[in-house]
Amino acid sequence: MSVDAATVRRIAHLARIAVADDEVEHLRGEINAILAFVEQLSEVNVDGVEPMISVTPMTMVQRADEVTDGGIADQIVRNAPAAQDHYFTVPKVIE
Repeated sequence: MSVDAATVRRIAHLARIAVADDEVEHLRGEINAILAFVEQLSEVNVDGVEPMISVTPMTMVQRADEVTDGGIADQIVRNAPAAQDHYFTVPKVIE
């Protein structure tokens, strides 16, 4: 895959990066080099290689997926300027 000057300008626009006209060709070469490297990665045979979480063997620690309220609603709203029934009370903003 090769990137042309128009695509470089579009990428710069989408990224909200100001690119001068004299920088377009340099960036085009840089992007093409990155894409060539990514294409090289697709040539690597990864059959039988399991996905890794880390370079060192480890097991992911998982906790039970349980919904809890924390039981500390009074402590959470203690410093609020105004609270009612464990909820923050705020001034009305819509009439």
